[in-house]
Amino acid sequence: MDPVIEDLFSLTGRRAVVTGGSSGIGLAIADALCRAGADVVVVARRTEQLRDVTEQLRAAGGSADWLSGDLGDRAGVHRLADDILARHGAPDILVNSAGINLRPHLDQLSEDDWNRTMAVNLDAPFVLGQRFGPAMAANGWGRIIHVASQQTVRAFGNSGAYGVSKAAVAALTRSQAEAWSARGVCVNAIAPGFVHTPLTEPVFQDPVRAEAMARRTMIGRNGELADFTGIAVFLASDASAYLTGQTIFLDGGFSST
Repeated sequence: MDPVIEDLFSLTGRRAVVTGGSSGIGLAIADALCRAGADVVVVARRTEQLRDVTEQLRAAGGSADWLSGDLGDRAGVHRLADDILARHGAPDILVNSAGINLRPHLDQLSEDDWNRTMAVNLDAPFVLGQRFGPAMAANGWGRIIHVASQQTVRAFGNSGAYGVSKAAVAALTRSQAEAWSARGVCVNAIAPGFVHTPLTEPVFQDPVRAEAMARRTMIGRNGELADFTGIAVFLASDASAYLTGQTIFLDGGFSST
């Protein structure tokens, strides 16, 4: 490989934190960053799952550790940030992939549903950004990557609080980019479409529903976790040094139909 290209995409020497990194898209991103050379800290709630995932990442040759944290509680997010700083120092890369997807019809959406959704999907990325973004800026280099949704721009399937939270994540992306990009911190969001994950497995068990979703894309298929490998490394690396404040729709054209 040309050394210039390798230098653009290598994450060797970078420290990354990936919330929601024990499954689904978060795990795919954590694995990609590990393979690109980053030292990755995986964050989720379930310690047994975190241990298993960390062992898998290490077995593949990556440098990985884990921390358990409750992102639905603001004080818990601060405790998590304290633990990260104490054990690993300030990260160079922050990936906010953790999220909850409560989707009752708006008629039945409770204030508790709303508050829980905003706490995990919006408040936690904000708090972690406040804890780590200024340090990245002081160092002159950083990457913050949010996981949004195609519901950032369109209502779909009882989008309710979930859709609102993801639209707000896109706005947070722009605000953080405005604040820190002039000091080397690029902030972007990935907006997945319909992706085969443990969360969506029930839909994929119904071939008719899964095919109907695939037909709504331009590419003609639903998303797979492997689709997130390249974009994760790109957004976390020097290759994306002039890209910031953007929400990139990785959805096979779903949001454009």
